[in-house]
Amino acid sequence: MATIDKLFQPVQEKAEDTGSKVTVVGVGQVGMAAVFSLLTQGVTNNIALVDVMADKLKGEMMDLQHGSAFMRNARIQASTDYSISAGSKLCIVTAGVRQREGESRLDLVQRNTDILKHIIPPLVEYSPDAIFIIASNPVDILTYVTWKISGLPKHRVIGSGTNLDSARFRYLLSERLGIAPTSCHGYIIGEHGDSSVPVWSGVNIAGVRLSDLNPKIGSDEDPENWKETHAMVVTSAYEVIKLKGYTSWAIGLSLSQLARAILSNANSVHAVSTYLKGEHGIEDEVFLSLPCVLGSAGVSDVIRQPLTEAETAQLRKSAEIMAQVQAGIKF
Repeated sequence: MATIDKLFQPVQEKAEDTGSKVTVVGVGQVGMAAVFSLLTQGVTNNIALVDVMADKLKGEMMDLQHGSAFMRNARIQASTDYSISAGSKLCIVTAGVRQREGESRLDLVQRNTDILKHIIPPLVEYSPDAIFIIASNPVDILTYVTWKISGLPKHRVIGSGTNLDSARFRYLLSERLGIAPTSCHGYIIGEHGDSSVPVWSGVNIAGVRLSDLNPKIGSDEDPENWKETHAMVVTSAYEVIKLKGYTSWAIGLSLSQLARAILSNANSVHAVSTYLKGEHGIEDEVFLSLPCVLGSAGVSDVIRQPLTEAETAQLRKSAEIMAQVQAGIKF
């Protein structure tokens, strides 16, 4: 083209690879909230979108591309063909089906397992060195399914897990205490769901453990009823879904935080779903959340929290529930 030839004197061919390419599979509410967070927070400027709905996929891509001037030189691509994911450092999977009315958990697991059978192999083929973050529900079991299907080492398959539950926990603590969520330190571990475990023994503000101030905190005998805070964590997602039909922004921000830790090799600690056999007396091959160190290789370390007997028992119970459901999956 004459104008381009007159404008530019080529010196060196442009490089396409930014070293921080992220593929997001699924352009539903969760996927797009994650993409928006990744781009606007400067976590990456190289995004590939994959979905089976070609029209929505193209529409989301165009809408984001039209905002490129407001972002940091973003490169946004989309296709129904997985080849567009080639060379990704990170693959985030948000695709999946929702639970039908009257449908058992196992049926939902099987339907989403069948979907992952079509998603995971091509992602691995085009990005064999990528780290995988699974956000599809039930996330702990589908992280296990992804690990089985992919053949990847366990440290490179991560579930978004209780990173969001822990954020909800910290927010609710902050509301009750009247200080910022970032100054409230506490973890929810185990299942991202009804059998999640609040680690009351470790909740602290500036190193001051609340259990030292109230030894019965979180128990049935607690006169201050802090147990209600964890109950609100468990029910909050259901309440948001009831009110607006789905959850999106908080999980999108959570995924963006995890992506930043991996892409920047931050070695920061996050509650994510990881392989737990051998931890806290768990004997089954299950993925559940514990605080993990995340960096460029994925999970580098699992933090060995000193749990109380009650917390350990709850975590093992959570593992048993996962193992029972996993036993019925057809691969």
